[in-house]
Amino acid sequence: MSRIGKKPIELPAGVSVQIDAGKITVTGPKGTLSQDIPGEITISQEGSTLLVTRPNDNKQNRAFHGLVRALVANMVQGVSGGFERKLELVGVGYRAQLQGKKLVINIGFSHPVEVEPPEGIEFEVPAVTRITVKGIDKQLVGNTAAHIRAIRKPEPYKGKGIKYENEVVRRKAGKSGSR
Repeated sequence: MSRIGKKPIELPAGVSVQIDAGKITVTGPKGTLSQDIPGEITISQEGSTLLVTRPNDNKQNRAFHGLVRALVANMVQGVSGGFERKLELVGVGYRAQLQGKKLVINIGFSHPVEVEPPEGIEFEVPAVTRITVKGIDKQLVGNTAAHIRAIRKPEPYKGKGIKYENEVVRRKAGKSGSR
């Protein structure tokens, strides 16, 4: 049986769950998220815990068991605490700033790059070389951070570009002398 799928999900105070046929909606202090439940997977609430079960060991149900449990656990964590992803700008003259809700990044192009936040995402710029992407949907936060990083990925020779906070950029040696 799935080790992830059989773990119960604890509901923190202030989080409520509504389970309908084929859909789950989680509401908390930061917002509301809903997800379709694929296949024959069932979710049951017992007090302040959620249990994800599958009816049989069919290959499709085994595949969905751990997935659905992880998605629901991420929804519960998102509406109670939220998610954030931190990015760093490395390079001379590279900087970021907020204009309203829009993120404006100067990273060596002939023009500043403007990034509009998707619905449910907000940007913070604690320092001119740091960007924080916040939201309640883990997938949307990760995709938005990856989109910003893809504007200028860190290059392997000098390490310049946009990287995740704890990302280690593998460096290459430059040209060597001809001796």
